[in-house]
Amino acid sequence: MSGLNSRADATELCVRWIGMADTDSLQRAACERIVQAARRAILRRGRFLIVLAGGQTPRGVYRRLGAARENWGKWEIFFSDERCLPADDVGRNSKMATDEWLGRVSMASTRIHAISGELGARAAARAYGRVLKGVGDFDLVLLGLGADGHTASLFPGLDPAAGPDAPDTLAVLDAPVPPPQRVSLSAYRLSRAREVLFLVEGEIKRAALARWRSGEALPATAIRPAGGVDVLVTASLLKPCAAEP
Repeated sequence: MSGLNSRADATELCVRWIGMADTDSLQRAACERIVQAARRAILRRGRFLIVLAGGQTPRGVYRRLGAARENWGKWEIFFSDERCLPADDVGRNSKMATDEWLGRVSMASTRIHAISGELGARAAARAYGRVLKGVGDFDLVLLGLGADGHTASLFPGLDPAAGPDAPDTLAVLDAPVPPPQRVSLSAYRLSRAREVLFLVEGEIKRAALARWRSGEALPATAIRPAGGVDVLVTASLLKPCAAEP
């Protein structure tokens, strides 16, 4: 598996920074992009393969999707990562997505591919690897950015598995924030996508975003789909902080 260099190789990756007026605008735009991507994929290939992000940033997006009327029978839901907690734990990404969206629409459970984090990192990673076997490129991968620069459960200082020999899934045993055991899709597998959309909002993300934009090799820079990535970000984070009086 391949690690990251000290600085990102940005020569071949297009990152499109899209400033949004506020969190509400960001959530609305993200929902619209997801729906449009789904309609394109269903029209062209008969189904829509989406990878969901965890954390708090996409919660409002999922809530909006829960009120939408779409052809849910053509959607296939995957997850970028999961915490190794009981299946009904409020810290689980799958539970948040179910509470806000998936449990509120007519989507067959067989189309929702949750990561069985309750099995423990190693067993869950192996099991999800089997789920992904034979699954082609994702249509849309939704990701966030942590205050420390992590995305999915790919943390700075840990190998994001970005090389072509990388496995689809990683067992994370020593995450620097609790819980330490997690499962994550590898950077290489997340990069196998027609579209990748990052959602970044909140003042706590300012430093990590600045590091990313300066070219530092954060895990986000290891996500390198052929079409580049789009980053929906609250516009205030794209501006330098006001000087202290």
